[in-house]
Amino acid sequence: EDDFGEMVEPKEVHGELADLMAPIMVKTEDPAADFLAREQEQLGELEVEIGTLSVSPQKSPIPFIEKKIKEEPAVIKEWREKQIEMLRVKDEEEENARNNLRDQAAKELENWYAQNAIQLEKLRAANREAMINTDKTFVAELEPVEPGTEWERVAKLCDFNPKSAKNVKDVSRMRSIILQLKQGPGSNSIN
Repeated sequence: EDDFGEMVEPKEVHGELADLMAPIMVKTEDPAADFLAREQEQLGELEVEIGTLSVSPQKSPIPFIEKKIKEEPAVIKEWREKQIEMLRVKDEEEENARNNLRDQAAKELENWYAQNAIQLEKLRAANREAMINTDKTFVAELEPVEPGTEWERVAKLCDFNPKSAKNVKDVSRMRSIILQLKQGPGSNSIN
């Protein structure tokens, strides 16, 4: 037999002692079952008050209790509506400002392109004019080729100012050779 049976099931008591202990006797029911029965009774009372709410086909032991949502005070509703309106107005203003900036940027870009085109055309015209003038002066300065003056003509075409030279390479040796050839037309010995 079960070792714990003695604790759960009461032994019969005979005689007068049984009459005294009758109210104290341990019940044969499970204490957990008693608890569940009491809870079911209390929940049954709540179901009558709230009404039956069936969430699933089976009846759940814990009923669904609706939480009452407190209504916001009128001041908070009014403030919230003002905030929404204010945000809507700000969004519209921001969109208008953004559109204005886009239009202004488009106009400025168009003006810049127009100015750039005018400036490029002026630069091209100036370059053409300079090229024509350079060609005229070059042709005017042409002298008949005489023996020994070839290096003088080459030296005229070269820019010997090192500060105005636009190339990055060192051309000082070439410069010195051309100047030596210009100064000494008859010397063929170059070091």
